[in-house]
Amino acid sequence: MTPSPRGGRPGVALVNLGCRVNRVELDLMASELERAGVALVGEEEASAVVVNTCAVTGEAEAKTRKAVRRAAGLPQGPLVVATGCVANLFSDELSALAPNVVVEREKSRVAARVLEGLGLAAGAGGRAEPAPCDPGAVTPTGRTRPGIKIQDGCDNRCTYCIVWRARGAARSEAPGRVLSEVRAAMARGAHEVVLTGINLGSYRASDGRGRELDLPALLELLLAETGVELVRLSSIEPPDVTARLCSVMAASGGRVAPFLHVCLQSGCDETLRRMARVYRTDLFRRVAETARSHVPDIALSTDLIVGFPGETEEEFGRSLAFCREMRFSWMHVFRYSRRPGTPAATMPGQVPADVSAERGRRARELAREMRLAEATRLVGAEDLVVVQYPGRAVSGGLFDVAVDPSIPVDSLVRVRLASVRDDATLVGEAL
Repeated sequence: MTPSPRGGRPGVALVNLGCRVNRVELDLMASELERAGVALVGEEEASAVVVNTCAVTGEAEAKTRKAVRRAAGLPQGPLVVATGCVANLFSDELSALAPNVVVEREKSRVAARVLEGLGLAAGAGGRAEPAPCDPGAVTPTGRTRPGIKIQDGCDNRCTYCIVWRARGAARSEAPGRVLSEVRAAMARGAHEVVLTGINLGSYRASDGRGRELDLPALLELLLAETGVELVRLSSIEPPDVTARLCSVMAASGGRVAPFLHVCLQSGCDETLRRMARVYRTDLFRRVAETARSHVPDIALSTDLIVGFPGETEEEFGRSLAFCREMRFSWMHVFRYSRRPGTPAATMPGQVPADVSAERGRRARELAREMRLAEATRLVGAEDLVVVQYPGRAVSGGLFDVAVDPSIPVDSLVRVRLASVRDDATLVGEAL
């Protein structure tokens, strides 16, 4: 076992691939390991490496296997614990990569599996003080805006997606547990928390008193029962952006961030149909209108897949035109990647790589144009920003904001957005 330079405590490295939910789950593992007296270190000095895997695309799975092989081949021969979606789908294949690789499908058991592998009883190191977070960070992995996982799994069956097989059916955290986690984040100094889930808008859970809460009701509970200054929603499906949800956001007095990441995937109805998405562009258009009518300064971002099987140049053009109409503040553009085991992988009309690459370039260029246009609309307005690094903050709509470097990291500051730079960074003047 290679000792950590931090007081002789064993060192564990954490490697994360994939989505926001994976990052939140990794934070929970890190907290549990630190409470057990383990130091979080880089891979080169680690006695054990946790690889939190992702299977959302074939490319992501390939990166997972590469990360596991790399960790297993480190000179010190660390224990490698693989978990996450690839571990759930292909545990035997991961285990066979190297003799020092073990697979743990249950993420709640990862920390215990690491401790067992290092010859430590769970909690044996609990007398040790956890290593301090980096300045301004409120999570062990160094983030200032902690995620709170409120939901897991998905009941949709999009033809390009394998996550529903890896994560299972949709399920939700109890409201009481969500309250506890938000309060714990506040106690660590968080000004903002981000509610995350695989299908966030499907949140449904009993409050223990015979009442089932959906996402808007959970938001109301958090606003009433905690003093959290800012709550942000991560990605959400279009049908779940209801007038009621938008009303709660509007009535929050700015405590719910004016931001929604609404997953579009394509702005062409024919492509959406082949994807087996549960909406069409007319519904998405109504969603955008509803959100903007309730919260006029809201920022809407989205995901867009280009080069999906069967996508013609004409369909791609319609998709871009619809995105331009929606005025997204940002667009995460993905080139379709075959995910073996999904219906889309065997569909006719697979788009050549050079064609999808060119479509990706055009979509990213539109994304940059729209982001600058939406940032420019905000000049002259006031906003609450969270300072993440010296001189750099993030706005309610997730725009980068340049601020006075003397403002402490992790401060929540009201600024006037005085101007915008060519890269869509806003310049904020503290009020």
